[in-house]
Amino acid sequence: MIGYTLRRLGYGVVVMCLVTVFVFVIMRLVPGDAVSLQLQDTGVSKEAADALRGEFGLDDPVWVQLGEWLAGAVQGDLGTSFYNKEPVIDLFLARVPVTVQLGLLAMLVGTALGLTVGIIAAVTRGSVTDSALRVFAVAFLSVPNFVIALLLLTAFALWFAWSPPLVYAQPTEDFTSWAQQMAIPVFALGTGGMAAVARLTRSSMLESLGSDYIRTVRAKGVRERTVVLKHSLRNSTIAVLTLLGLELATVLGGTVIIERMFGLPGTGQLIYQAVLDRDYPVVVACTIFYAALFVITIILIDLLYALVDPRIRTGKALS
Repeated sequence: MIGYTLRRLGYGVVVMCLVTVFVFVIMRLVPGDAVSLQLQDTGVSKEAADALRGEFGLDDPVWVQLGEWLAGAVQGDLGTSFYNKEPVIDLFLARVPVTVQLGLLAMLVGTALGLTVGIIAAVTRGSVTDSALRVFAVAFLSVPNFVIALLLLTAFALWFAWSPPLVYAQPTEDFTSWAQQMAIPVFALGTGGMAAVARLTRSSMLESLGSDYIRTVRAKGVRERTVVLKHSLRNSTIAVLTLLGLELATVLGGTVIIERMFGLPGTGQLIYQAVLDRDYPVVVACTIFYAALFVITIILIDLLYALVDPRIRTGKALS
């Protein structure tokens, strides 16, 4: 188990390094840089612009810039924002809690609703309820989360004359305002995951319910509720866990648009503005955060396999 964990961590480090190099290079291939954007239409001389590029370190070759950034990163220095003139680590840490709250709540809501819908659809296979729930799942899987968010905003505004607060409040300061502002973004982000989890749960449970193992359990006189929720659902959780790792990427990508739409001061909105401003240090820091969160989640899901499926053990089965 220890060797398996170390190998997965090693793979994760390699992935993060590749992502860092890719983003570092690709951002510098985008036309225009931070200096050009800051000084456009100002009439500043070329000498002054070159001096500012030297201050930012943009006149060095890309591999030199990358080496200097990595040397600082291993010491906890992610650089200084080209625009805010503040340490990137401070800007980043101030935004992380909002994105973490949004992402975790979206995955929890989506998973809980998806499991519920999937179980009901599997148990009522072939019924009107099953058909309606499958149509429901496909509909939410087909519509982008930002479109769902816009539809919900419009519906609440027209039918109930209500809209979420415009100013973000921490849950420890004003829980009611925080809950109102997070409700629509969380549901909108969670709908894609909910639909995917529901479809996969239904198909996995139908396969499990028809297995010899379940027939044996039923023959022993076990209550149907226990058969479904304990035996069948547990065997179906492996596939769902795999899907949750992939859904995390969808949720993290969706935060960029959703945070922008609802004025949530998270890393999604930070990286969106940083890309527009060519604020390279901020873009790289946010990208590493997303990559690290995704890699850690995948590793944790791999380790959970041994706990969920009794057939998987920590020896050769995990190697």
